[in-house]
Amino acid sequence: MLGIEDLRKTRFAQEMIAEGKLEAVPRLLAKGFSIQETAEILGLTVEQINTSIKSKKID
Repeated sequence: MLGIEDLRKTRFAQEMIAEGKLEAVPRLLAKGFSIQETAEILGLTVEQINTSIKSKKID
């Protein structure tokens, strides 16, 4: 049987975790955090943040 750590390592789980983090991007940017700061806070790359901005058309 898979343990919780095994489940967290699955591609599905990783995608869901990243998606949840991307939902926080607009709120952090609206609070005045830079793209770099937002990436560091969420543990994502600047490229991921920029992709999220383009896909959601965040100003």
